Amino acid sequence: MSSFTTIADLEKLHSFACNLARRAGKYLRDDQARRQKKALETREKLNSVDLVTSADENIEKLIREAVLAEYPDHAFIGEESYSAGEEKRFLLKDGPTWIVDPIDGTVNMVHMFPMTAISIGFCINSIPTVGAVFAPFLGGHGSLYSAIHHPQGGAWFSEFGPDGPLTPLPILSPLPPLPKEAPKGCLFFGEWGKDRRDSPQSNLTKKSTNFVNMATEIGGRGGKGGMVHGLRSLGSSTMDMVYIASGQGDIMFEAGCWEWDVCAGIAILLQTGGIVVDSSPPDNIDETGPIPMASLGGRR
Repeated sequence: MSSFTTIADLEKLHSFACNLARRAGKYLRDDQARRQKKALETREKLNSVDLVTSADENIEKLIREAVLAEYPDHAFIGEESYSAGEEKRFLLKDGPTWIVDPIDGTVNMVHMFPMTAISIGFCINSIPTVGAVFAPFLGGHGSLYSAIHHPQGGAWFSEFGPDGPLTPLPILSPLPPLPKEAPKGCLFFGEWGKDRRDSPQSNLTKKSTNFVNMATEIGGRGGKGGMVHGLRSLGSSTMDMVYIASGQGDIMFEAGCWEWDVCAGIAILLQTGGIVVDSSPPDNIDETGPIPMASLGGRR
């Protein structure tokens, strides 16, 4: 088994992931076209905003079969196969692992809102190392964000026309610095999530409080006011992350997410100079010291 530490190995994985993401995106575009003749059927998982369609399941099957045919000794973690299983253990180990969200933004897809993406990430030593995010309904015939997280790697953005890819462009790297008084002046991204329980300790209540804190004037909310320029909720954590990675936003906050929600996005974000921090940092952090990274292999 290769350790996948050379740039040649990672370039091969990157090319494979990008091509597979586009292939899955074509399936989804064709599936949406078929909706003009037959209504889309959805099923609820946790509740009425946690949806799955046959497209989610078929795309994950397509990706899983392609990965295991090419890399039979690699592990595979997919949202729909995990959700359908009876055990809910944390599955990520240090071996080569593909982490896939076949459709991030299923609710968006149901409503034909274009912020929908196929997210394919590859981890080695529990670190997101290759990411491919294909948004099939953006940019004519789709938009691809991808990266190899490596000193010799890179991060790229491509739009596709009817005859194939247009000229790939490097994603901004390094990203512009945050405003000096951040979060003031930042564009903030956050998702409502599928937990809609109306209780003081629910994830929805905590997120709502955080969103209001970020929006409130400086000095408001007991000193927690952030005065951000604006809040954006795209309905897809993956799209939130690639927009941050490409410099079209500044901060993203997410809680209650899973590996497949963020794996590919983290690989792209890290390669562009972004950081990922834990929402529950350790005590006694030195304010002048380095910002601690999230424990990417051990927490959601």
